[in-house]
Amino acid sequence: MLLGLSLFYVGAVLILNGLWMLGRIGDREISVINLFAGGLTLLVALKLAFGETADGASIKAAALSLLFSFTYLWVAFNRFSGADGRGLGWFSLFVAITAVPVAADTLLGAHTVWGVWLGLSWAAWAVLWLLFFLLLALQRPLARLTACVAIGQGVFTGWLPGYLLLSGIIA
Repeated sequence: MLLGLSLFYVGAVLILNGLWMLGRIGDREISVINLFAGGLTLLVALKLAFGETADGASIKAAALSLLFSFTYLWVAFNRFSGADGRGLGWFSLFVAITAVPVAADTLLGAHTVWGVWLGLSWAAWAVLWLLFFLLLALQRPLARLTACVAIGQGVFTGWLPGYLLLSGIIA
């Protein structure tokens, strides 16, 4: 259930960040969803890492969840501070590189449609974080493309699977 909860709001923040990048949401407003999603995924990660049933798998899940948490909290910080985002861009490269073997390991170990979906989601997230690196750190003119990819991934790697998990349609 924690994965469904996290993915549901990862979907929301990706969709809204994409809309923000397209100029549909103001700079001051976008911080709200980034703080909420970053805080929520941080709490989930802390429960996974330090809860009663913490083990190697849950600590790994916590570490990977924190990649999302830190990204969203950094976006919110940049909106409050007026930072240019280059530091977040370089962090995004670190995350993109990290997500590639996570995607490969997940796909290689997949025995269900859900497992394949999760592996493909990690591959998609690697691409999105790479786009953020190119946009923010290297200042490539990719804002529209990055925004559209964020919206699409928000729906298909976040909101929809999160909703399906929370509804019990998939387990």
